[in-house]
Amino acid sequence: MTAFAPDSLVLNRKLPLWYQVSQSLRASILGRTPDASLRLPTEEQLAAHYGVSVLTMRQALKELESEGLISRHRRRGTFIEPGARRGAPRRLLGSIDAVVAQQSGEPTTLLGHGPVPVPGDLAEHFPDVAEVLTYRRLRHDAQSGEPTNWAENAVRPEFADRLRADDLERWPMTKVLRDIVGVRISRITDTIEARLADPETAELLKVPLCSPILHYTGVTYDTDGRVVDVARIRYRGDRFSFSVTVESPSA
Repeated sequence: MTAFAPDSLVLNRKLPLWYQVSQSLRASILGRTPDASLRLPTEEQLAAHYGVSVLTMRQALKELESEGLISRHRRRGTFIEPGARRGAPRRLLGSIDAVVAQQSGEPTTLLGHGPVPVPGDLAEHFPDVAEVLTYRRLRHDAQSGEPTNWAENAVRPEFADRLRADDLERWPMTKVLRDIVGVRISRITDTIEARLADPETAELLKVPLCSPILHYTGVTYDTDGRVVDVARIRYRGDRFSFSVTVESPSA
């Protein structure tokens, strides 16, 4: 059994440190390999890894414990729950690591990929290219195996030779672009709206035609201001909820 090793994290001082750490660790837990150890490093080791205080680390672990992802035992240590499921609402506070955490951990099937002419509804995002790479993926619940959402990404064509199918079956596109391809992501704009399932979505998600779904659109920009990826994800309306916290600068 291999040791559990959390991902690295570049902290944003404008967001709560405990929140960033909890979301990064959450993504590592949900995206771990099947043979990884269920035992987490100590609070002190995790704090040193993330460059935060033990108190901050303790608060981050408390958040994950409240979600049912980990359990903490006096004198024995902290352990990942083998059957942990992501039942809590998504909490969006503006962190790229939060986006990665929200999309990690579910078994993913790559349905297909390849170049296509820029779709008309995406032309404003890709005004300088004639084609984009599309990647279609279906995600399943880890325990029941039932489909939970399907994603369609449109990516700039220059990244074609660095996007591997096995990476995209393990990690969200955001993580692959940032950590494997090396894209310097500056921001992601999110739009979430209620829609009715079209025939393709109804078939993939195993829901009735015209039943409610949550339709997410995420537009990812690099530090040069270019759009590098547009993600469109259809979530089963009976399986997902989102909550957004807006903090006042003076709070």
